This record gives sequence, structure tokens and C-alpha cells, in this order.
Amino acid sequence: MAMSSGNESGSPMSEINVTPLVDVMLVLLIIFMITAPLMSHRITVKLPTANPKTADEAPKAEPIDLAIKDDGSMYLNDSQQPITDAELKSKFLVYAALTPQPELQIRAAKDTEFRTVRKVLGEAKDSGMVHVGFMTTGKE
Repeated sequence: MAMSSGNESGSPMSEINVTPLVDVMLVLLIIFMITAPLMSHRITVKLPTANPKTADEAPKAEPIDLAIKDDGSMYLNDSQQPITDAELKSKFLVYAALTPQPELQIRAAKDTEFRTVRKVLGEAKDSGMVHVGFMTTGKE
């Protein structure tokens, strides 16, 4: 290993000794040359193919339509009679047990208080409803 304590004038050497760097690079080059052919080994895996007909044949559940008016009254599936909180909770429990589970589509009026919608969302979650969506008119 070459070492130098300075030059003839006694000042420290200002050049970088690249000999150790070259040694390390040559060792790494040899390691990569040996291991590279080993990495080309491939394992064949038989992957399943998708059958689009099975997805279409799955029964689709009709979505649940929940309309919430400005005053907080709720109407389930376009009925003319408002539904109470207790009735709504029991309906959510029934719908959550179905397979496949239907989607709950909430249509809230523009001026409905958010706490009413938040309460419905909490009841749906507590009942086990997973698919919840919000319906809008698309107009501003």
C-alpha cells in the first residue's frame, strides 16, 4: 500500500490516493461478473386467466335510494312515507346482511344540514354497510 506523508517541502499531500478506490472497484466488478449469469434463471409460473363471463353472471343488487329533504325527513326507495331513524337502522341491518350487499345511494337536498347526512352515514357504517354513494343532479 502506498503512503505518503507529504512532498519534499514538508507540506501535506494535496492529491487523492485512488489506489484503494481502484482496488474496491475491481473487486466489485469481479463479483458482478460472477453473479450476473446466476440472475438470469427464470421460474415459470402458470397464471390464471380472467373469465369476463363470470363477472357478468354475478347477481347485481338493486341500489338503495335514500332521499333526505331540507327539514331532515328521509324517504327510502321513493316511498311517499317518511322513515324514522329506528326504521332506517333496522333497514340498514337487513340490507347489510344481503349478499351481494346493495349500494346505498344518498340524495340530499342542497340545503340539508350536514349533521343529518353525517348521522345517516354513521348509522350505515355501524350497521355494516360498505357501499355508500352520493347522488347529485350535475347542475349548479
